Amino acid sequence: MSTVNSQRPSITVSSLDLDRLYSVIENAPRTALPYVEALETELARASVVDPEQMPADIATMNSVVRYRDLATQQEHRVTLVYPQHLAATENGISVLAPVGSALLGLRVGQSIHWQVPGGNLIELELLGLDYQPEAAGEYHR
Repeated sequence: MSTVNSQRPSITVSSLDLDRLYSVIENAPRTALPYVEALETELARASVVDPEQMPADIATMNSVVRYRDLATQQEHRVTLVYPQHLAATENGISVLAPVGSALLGLRVGQSIHWQVPGGNLIELELLGLDYQPEAAGEYHR
């Protein structure tokens, strides 16, 4: 699964999230390979900051985000989670899901084009964050 790099906004990821995400990547089942590769591509281009230095308007792991699918104009509110926490999280979306990988590291107001299974492109806009662990002082959540 390839991604569209020409229209990618800059993204920022915390060093703690990065370490945990590489662990997820290492332990992901082979059936998740296309999703893992897409996430790896995103992480390779991310700016990395300490959790304490994370701007409050960036989607991090465990953030509650509001986004719009620009093709349908539908708005969604989800919690960005690690795959192992998906079942226990109401309205959770895994970081290995295409939408989860696309949202990670975006700043409020940014949009991103993302290829999903079947070759279709989606475009998502991050509308806001209802909760971000780092902004709440939870640096090791």
